[in-house]
Amino acid sequence: MFRWFENRLNPYPEQLPEMPPKGLIPFLWHYSKPAAPWLILMSMAAALIAFAEVYLFQFLGDIVNWLSTANRDTFLADEGRHLFWMGALVLVGLPLLTAFSSMLIHQTLLPNLPMIGRWQMHRYVLRHSMTFFANEFAGRVSQKVMQTSLAVRETVMKTLDMFVYVITYFASMIFVVAAADLRLVIPLLIWIVIYGLLLWYFIPRLRKISADQADARSLMTGRVVDSYTNIATVKLFSHAGREEDFSKEGMDDFLETVYRQMRRVTQFQILVYINNAIALFSVGALAIHFWMQDTITVGAIALTLGLVMRIGGMSQWIMWEVTGLFENIGTVYDGMSMMARKHELTDVENAPALDVKNGEIVYDDISFNYGKKGGVIEHLSLKINPGEKVGLVGRSGAGKTTMMNLLLRFFDLEGGRITIDGQSVSQVTQDSLREHIGVVTQDTSLLHRSIRDNIAYSHPDASDEDVIEAAKRANAWEFIQSLTDMHGRVGLDAHVGERGVKLSGGQRQRIAIARVFLKDAPILILDEATSALDSEVEAAIQESLFGLMEGKTVIAIAHRLSTLTEMDRLVVLDKGKIVELGTHEELAAGNGIYADLWRRQSGGFLGDDETVVEDAAAE
Repeated sequence: MFRWFENRLNPYPEQLPEMPPKGLIPFLWHYSKPAAPWLILMSMAAALIAFAEVYLFQFLGDIVNWLSTANRDTFLADEGRHLFWMGALVLVGLPLLTAFSSMLIHQTLLPNLPMIGRWQMHRYVLRHSMTFFANEFAGRVSQKVMQTSLAVRETVMKTLDMFVYVITYFASMIFVVAAADLRLVIPLLIWIVIYGLLLWYFIPRLRKISADQADARSLMTGRVVDSYTNIATVKLFSHAGREEDFSKEGMDDFLETVYRQMRRVTQFQILVYINNAIALFSVGALAIHFWMQDTITVGAIALTLGLVMRIGGMSQWIMWEVTGLFENIGTVYDGMSMMARKHELTDVENAPALDVKNGEIVYDDISFNYGKKGGVIEHLSLKINPGEKVGLVGRSGAGKTTMMNLLLRFFDLEGGRITIDGQSVSQVTQDSLREHIGVVTQDTSLLHRSIRDNIAYSHPDASDEDVIEAAKRANAWEFIQSLTDMHGRVGLDAHVGERGVKLSGGQRQRIAIARVFLKDAPILILDEATSALDSEVEAAIQESLFGLMEGKTVIAIAHRLSTLTEMDRLVVLDKGKIVELGTHEELAAGNGIYADLWRRQSGGFLGDDETVVEDAAAE
């Protein structure tokens, strides 16, 4: 039965995710639309439960009246039919309705509705450009995906479930009390007005305090995490006491918002309780007065007092639910500011897949400046023949990594075009483009998964034999066999930690090289592929790298110029322009930038005063 309800709603819609609209209602509808029929059923069930509960109080009043006047000998004969149907409602109807409502909420909607939002948001965010992720913290993006999807669920379900229940309950209550004695409705209406005014006054103020509290919590958490993240620095400078004071400032700010929140909550509870007490006293006093005048039945008194006591308890629940609703709406608005953004890089309509037969790459009069007026690449042209091995040389900021990123279409050109075998990279699908290019970068980042998953990431269907062969070719198999993680997993099953933190830089680089060996793409980019390797390991896999290059078009970037001496051609860049072209021997014999860099090398590295780490953002 549980499984049947759980399977009523597909948490992973197949259609491609679209940019959500920016208005609150359209945004909520965008992620709730698949669940609309079940949300309507939930609201109907809530309304029926509310009506049935109020009807029970009416039946209580009827029982009091019957017992006051009925003949014991004929009571069952006179009222047996009413008692039977009320018993059926209490023992069968309400339990079945409540069970249906509970399964609908807890099995169908609560698990699946936020997952629909989470799945659609995640898929949409994955298709954002590199610029998007460069401007956002990964933790912040993931947190908003998780929080916004939950807030959408809470906002929609609280609105439909709670408001429908409360409105139906109050409307039924007024109707039932009015049917018993219209005069008793007056204090109830006064109670509702006063309670509404209290909500109107307190809820916005509690919402403002909640927003301040969220900011203070983030600051407090950030200070604590900062201390833990930099624990080595804290220990080295013996500043545990200073970090305590730094964290305490954040905790004090957070605690102050908690005090403010609790003051408002106490004020609200006291005023609500006073309002409830006055309502109970007023209804009770009026009921007794009317009874003394013999204008109301005892059953009507029991009915009305029972309902007043019930709504007194409900009033606290409504306050917390409405407060939570406003907080969730605030979270939705916050998430909407990030989620409702257009993709900067999209495939053209009906874009074909890239078809690589030869591997010719042409940079045709390209310009790109990261949105600035200039200073990166202006009117650069370069043709790389099929199967040619080209080395890109230049000081940091010359434009080498930018050329790699443009070929991969991490950014769109501001002028000119780049083609592979005559096909513009902007006119083919991004997935097919990157499937045909293998890349090893200097900043190797691994997934927090097993060694097997990391190597096979380029070829998910590869067998263990293929994975092991790639690891051996990258000179990584020996250390892989000795790996063990904290859960006792060994070898290919061992997990590498977040971003591969459990491995050394050289080990991560060799895993990345093994991954590209396995991919076996026709175009290969090596961006400081051996920068994290010591000379002995580099020499051991150099032959394998040359084997990997066989039959491929290769673009290699390196500050260690000795790794580029075997390239067919070297391209020297300076300030985004090609200033020299030729083989290593030709350029080294000249008097240009390359010859100067070559002469100033020390131990195979550049010896100039500039940094040797390529920074794409600086370009």
